[in-house]
Parts: sequence; C-alpha cells; structure tokens
Amino acid sequence: MRVGITGHRGLSTEVERQVRRLLDQAVHDYVSTDLIGVSCIADGADAWFAEAVLRHGGRLEVVVPAMEYRDGLPDWHHPVYDELIRHASDVHETGLITSDSAAHMAGSETLVGLVDVLIAVWDGEPARGYGGTADVVAYGKHTGTPVRVLWPEGATRG
Repeated sequence: MRVGITGHRGLSTEVERQVRRLLDQAVHDYVSTDLIGVSCIADGADAWFAEAVLRHGGRLEVVVPAMEYRDGLPDWHHPVYDELIRHASDVHETGLITSDSAAHMAGSETLVGLVDVLIAVWDGEPARGYGGTADVVAYGKHTGTPVRVLWPEGATRG
C-alpha cells in the first residue's frame, strides 16, 4: 500500500504530540500491507509521518518539489530532512528550481499521483496560501484518491 501525507506545519507542542500519536496509529494500520510512505518531508506532519513509516518498518519515498526546497525549510529542520532523505528508497523530483507555492503544489500533485491513499493532517479550514493542506486535499479528492483526515478532537492550529 502506497500512503502519502499532507498536513500542517507550525503546530503547538501539545497538538504536535496528539498528531504524532494519530499518525503512529494510522501508519500501524497499514503495516501489514507492505507499506510505502510518500512524503515531501517538510517540518511538521510530513516529517512525523515519514519517521513513523520508518519506525514501523515501512519504506519511505520522498518527493522534492524544487531544487531549492530544502533551503526554504527552517534551519533547525535541515538535519531531520537530511536524515530522512538518506533513508528514502526513492526520490521523486518535479524538475522545478524555485521553492514557491506553485512548486509546493506541484510536489503535492506528484505525491498524490504516486499513492493509493492520502493521509491529511488537516483542521478542515481553508488553505492559508496556494498549495496548502486544503488545496492538496481538494486535489486528492478531485483525482479520486481516497483521503483520510486526521485531526485531534478540539485542537486548533493556532
């Protein structure tokens, strides 16, 4: 089973803890299916999902939205990003250079095209910018990809 991830970044410590638990449970649900997790490995839900996939013995594939993508991520996340990409069994690139919202959406569209199901760590609110989680969820639904939304009850994005 090929499972992809989209989700929010910049969550509070408490919401992060809850989301990590939900992701761990969700990944566990797919372990018996020869799990391949597909992620852009940004800080937040993308990386937490990738870590859970590897922890449960699944394979990780990474989608790199743009050549400059890593540079646009927070400096503190670079070691995590580098470690996850080292563990990737395959890396898919869009061929774009500039890491902007269009590249991020292109990366997400590539990801959706590679998966059987999309997990969305999503609060149900509209995207805060083009290529945000809500846009990726809408794209997944438009393509007929099943979308499994995870969000802690009562949590807010902040």
